Amino acid sequence: MPEPKNHTGAATPRRAPEPENPAVTAAPPREPSAAPPREPSGPPVREPSGPLAGVRVIDLSTVVMGPYAAQILGDLGADVIRIEPPRDTARNGTVHRTPGMTSLYLNVNRNKRSVRLDLKDDADRGRAMDLLATADVLITNMRIGALRRLGMDHESLRGRFPRLVYAHAQGFRPDSARAGLAAYDETIQAASGLIDVAERAADIARPVVLPTIIADKVSALTIVYATLAALVHQRATGQGQLVQVPMADTMIAFNLVEHLQGHTFEPPLAPTGYAPALNRGHRARPTRDGLAMIIPYSPQNHRDLFAAAGRPDLADDPRVNGEKIDVVRDGVALSEMVESVTPALTTAEWAEVCAKHSIPFGPVLRLEEASGDPYVREGHLMDVAEHPTEGPYRVIGVPVAFSATPASVRRHAPRPGQDTEEVLAELDRRAAARARPEGTGPTDARRTGTRRTEIRPAEACPAEPGASEVSEHRPPN
Repeated sequence: MPEPKNHTGAATPRRAPEPENPAVTAAPPREPSAAPPREPSGPPVREPSGPLAGVRVIDLSTVVMGPYAAQILGDLGADVIRIEPPRDTARNGTVHRTPGMTSLYLNVNRNKRSVRLDLKDDADRGRAMDLLATADVLITNMRIGALRRLGMDHESLRGRFPRLVYAHAQGFRPDSARAGLAAYDETIQAASGLIDVAERAADIARPVVLPTIIADKVSALTIVYATLAALVHQRATGQGQLVQVPMADTMIAFNLVEHLQGHTFEPPLAPTGYAPALNRGHRARPTRDGLAMIIPYSPQNHRDLFAAAGRPDLADDPRVNGEKIDVVRDGVALSEMVESVTPALTTAEWAEVCAKHSIPFGPVLRLEEASGDPYVREGHLMDVAEHPTEGPYRVIGVPVAFSATPASVRRHAPRPGQDTEEVLAELDRRAAARARPEGTGPTDARRTGTRRTEIRPAEACPAEPGASEVSEHRPPN
């Protein structure tokens, strides 16, 4: 695969060493019309060694925010059981090989087991309660009214499951006038001030939504760290608690870190808005052969950049010869000066100049070329694996590394309800174990009869003989 344009170097992999005993080999891309891959084979792999090994999470959420949070906990070693609703919009969309197994679904539901239960059915709801009896954490983004009707709100469950960490994510605080309103990434971007700062930075009358579901993903990360904190408390005291993560509050707090600015003080000392981020010239620069983010911050950065571009006259400009750059007064003008000289060198040449003079620099990564980028490839951020029904696909890597308890991708995203029989059989064994006299058999159903799949990168997975090598945002219908 050709190297991506504008990239100038590689980085050391950030992933911890891969676990042993792969049950699924990685594969190169194939034509969608090729024969379906065989079922994965191989010995059962070891129990996960991630820092959350032994923690059980029930994922009662849909679309992106809740499922993404639960997936991260699964990457960290938790046993995540997804209660599959009759309809999840993450399974909608046109980009798939099998209906329901969309790219979005694959990207937020790995390391989970799927159990198909209709919570409006008394028997299935009873099975869900049995699962909660084995769980440490429940993650849900169902509206509070629906949870109350099902008897699955925190008030209804806390007496029955006092150890349960109940993480409830919603659009707005439950004690606010907006409680219960439908919330989507776009509306939360608006309600949190994010679209306002985008308008101010771009100076356009009709600002667009940021082209990433940032409210969903930041809220998911907030669910994760809040849940981990509650787990520490649970381990210390034996007590669970309700953890509420309103998206609007999360994003308002996120945006105000830098943008509160002068309104930090009472009375305000200056307007809101972080000047460097709102600089309208704060954008990628054209080089001789492409684009790069070249951002000189200090006066010396500017002088070195102008000198490298063969413009010593600009290096003598008094605006870049003081103690600091006045971003409010001179930011736009200096950005235009920088942009006028960057076409003098290629992206690779600018990379060398910027590295030499400590000028902030980054090549513009084209998403369609990401799999060939040395940084992405060596960090195992987009390895190819073989899904038992979907064939070869790109697995987004775990971005953090643990020296003692490595995180891992052990299971492919499941088909709807594919693990129902296995999980319910575990519940039956658990019930039978409780009925046995003490000391006559295993009592921990969490680790009984569970087969796990280890997904390893293509570089680390030579093919075996005979094997192929290998809320929230609304997805389009």
